[in-house]
Amino acid sequence: MSIRIGIMGYGNLGRGVECAIRQNPDMELAAVFTRRDPKNLTILTPDVPVYAAEDAVKMQDQIDVMILCGGSATDLPVQTPFYAEYFNVIDSFDTHAKVPEHFEAVDQAAKKGGKVAIMSVGWDPGMFSLNRAYAEAVLPQGSVYTFWGKGVSQGHSDAIRRIEGVLDARQYTIPVEAALEAVRSGKDPELTTRQKHTRECFVVAKPGADLSRIEEEIKTMPNYFDEYDTTVHFITEEALKRDHSALPHGGFVIRSGRTGWNAENHHVIEYSLKLDSNPEFTSSILVAYARAAYRLQQEGVSGCKTVLDIAPAYLSAKSGEELRKSLL
Repeated sequence: MSIRIGIMGYGNLGRGVECAIRQNPDMELAAVFTRRDPKNLTILTPDVPVYAAEDAVKMQDQIDVMILCGGSATDLPVQTPFYAEYFNVIDSFDTHAKVPEHFEAVDQAAKKGGKVAIMSVGWDPGMFSLNRAYAEAVLPQGSVYTFWGKGVSQGHSDAIRRIEGVLDARQYTIPVEAALEAVRSGKDPELTTRQKHTRECFVVAKPGADLSRIEEEIKTMPNYFDEYDTTVHFITEEALKRDHSALPHGGFVIRSGRTGWNAENHHVIEYSLKLDSNPEFTSSILVAYARAAYRLQQEGVSGCKTVLDIAPAYLSAKSGEELRKSLL
């Protein structure tokens, strides 16, 4: 029997989930739910129904796992605790500072409904979290460094678009090469936020907009740009569509640590990603964890989990015997 997946929200992430399901033979897309008018939404998979979001709760018996594809700012803090009472759910909540409170709300709802919820699934938080945890456990004496990019930050791009006079924008997060090489060499540097990353912005301004004011607002924006060396380029809408329509990203997690009686031996663990499509890669991780949620629920587990709680074997379509033979 295929695992029946529901998609809540059909933006870049939702479409990515739909594509990922196609690559997993043990899964099928059962339904897509949207806050838009379902009659106006065309999806890629033939013969799969599209419903209004408010109709989802009526379909508990037709969905094994609901993958929530909303944003972390306003959607998921409300949606995940709500739907976790009715479905096994997966979300990509990535507001690091609010993870503890989100976990508590989701855990309470999932336990009430006897469901499994896995939150903060993606590559950071998510795959990068796992690599930080593994590396720290193996090399307890050391330092961990996380670098993001080069890639498009969707949240920062949205922040620029909210500035008066901005029509559209893309923002790239770029690791500082000197900092990256210092970490890789084992120097264990103490790095400030500004020393680790720069930000490069490509902005389409509305006709007649004050470019100097827009640039100043970007560079001084708290929590987004004020702690970084930021470069702003004003370009045409045509150039933005031509040169910056893709959503690449990636990054590095590096653990620099020491072993030996006197910590005389040095080691570096590095995990890296280079992604053509940030949302499609994130979607692929969501789908793998949907399999884990389904299996855990079949075992009678309930409550909220994170990637740190899930054994790797639960993610794979292969049996334990196949995994031991092919990967161990």
